Amino acid sequence: MAKVVTKKAVDTPKKTAKAKAQVNIVKVAESILDKLKALNLEPILQSDIVWCIGSYSHDQNPVGLIDKAEQALVIFKAELAKKTKGVTAKFITEIEKALPAK
Repeated sequence: MAKVVTKKAVDTPKKTAKAKAQVNIVKVAESILDKLKALNLEPILQSDIVWCIGSYSHDQNPVGLIDKAEQALVIFKAELAKKTKGVTAKFITEIEKALPAK
């Protein structure tokens, strides 16, 4: 009897909404970091965000990024109220969209 070769189904990873949201929080954290550097604001928060991005790449746990994004959101809202150049309502909305709903 001849051997029949069958093709095995290849499991491809599917991006779930949660995975997309986590990737989104990383991109948002990077944009927050860029904005903080450009405006020369909150050097301690900047270093915390850098650490959290590295930590996330190691363990895929977004808790630290979410916490730091929430802290940055408060700062950016205050800067928007002061009409600081470079801080826009659109930027704040992007941060809020990346954060999980509470």
